[in-house]
Amino acid sequence: MSHFYQPAMLIELLWNNGQASVKQIAQALLHRDPTQIDYYSEIVKNMVGRVLTRNRGITERHDDTYHLIGAEELTREQTQELLRLCQEKIDEFESKRGDAVWEHRRRGHKPISGSVRYEVLKRAKFHCELCGISAEKKNLEVDHIHPKSLGGKDDLSNYQALCYSCNAAKRNTDDTDFRTNKGIFEHRQEACLFCDVQTIDRKRIVAENDFGYVIRDGFPVTPFHTLIIPKRHVFDYFGLHTSEVVCLNHLLLAQKDALLIEDPTIDGFNIGMNSGETAGQSVWHCHMHLIPRRKGDVEKPRGGVRHVIAGKGHYEEKK
Repeated sequence: MSHFYQPAMLIELLWNNGQASVKQIAQALLHRDPTQIDYYSEIVKNMVGRVLTRNRGITERHDDTYHLIGAEELTREQTQELLRLCQEKIDEFESKRGDAVWEHRRRGHKPISGSVRYEVLKRAKFHCELCGISAEKKNLEVDHIHPKSLGGKDDLSNYQALCYSCNAAKRNTDDTDFRTNKGIFEHRQEACLFCDVQTIDRKRIVAENDFGYVIRDGFPVTPFHTLIIPKRHVFDYFGLHTSEVVCLNHLLLAQKDALLIEDPTIDGFNIGMNSGETAGQSVWHCHMHLIPRRKGDVEKPRGGVRHVIAGKGHYEEKK
């Protein structure tokens, strides 16, 4: 047995004389899932509990315990009446909103296979790709970088690993940002070399995903010198959005693996970006250089990118 699901389902069946609905079994599994408890604990502390305590003054919080102010003075009849009123509010809300209240959690949700989930988490080194927390400390979820509701693909290149807190925060934030700036990722600049590649010179593209693409450098400094480029016209790396950074990084890692297979003589890489004319930028569209290195390609490779400033590449280590 690799999970608790099977015995938990059998327990539910045994408690119900050998028969239970899918919903009953799902609820039984949910009650045993600590990540769901953690998720709703965050909602209690940061949303509903905060409103009832700070804004309404109805409850008090001491450590992780809430107290309903005046509860001990209520009669049984008053308690029953308050319970009735609360249930009435819930019924009224559900009648008015129906299933739409949960639509943001259902929209575009297609179960992700265990093998794909494993690949996403492995690629992220089992850490949240936004806050960096380890899967050992907080449950990780597979998130669509470009939301499904806005046309994002069910594809490994559009998946990232986020802890449940970051995923919940991203969903709320991105819904607003993407709706307000729906066309931001479609921005292209007329007569821009790297914008034009996407339309009139697509044969140069060797790989792409939602937010980026890959070409070989037109003036390579070594064989298979590669450029990873955001599709959106943006000046430099510092103007990229998080989702673009993640997508470009996925392309970078995939190209590194592909080049090592294509050319076994590759023994290392330089990764670099030029930001601004003073730093050597000559094409005003962000791009990342992936430069394969081979033993003997320069006499003294030590110092690597430090050689961008003449005479600064070679140095003596401090003793």
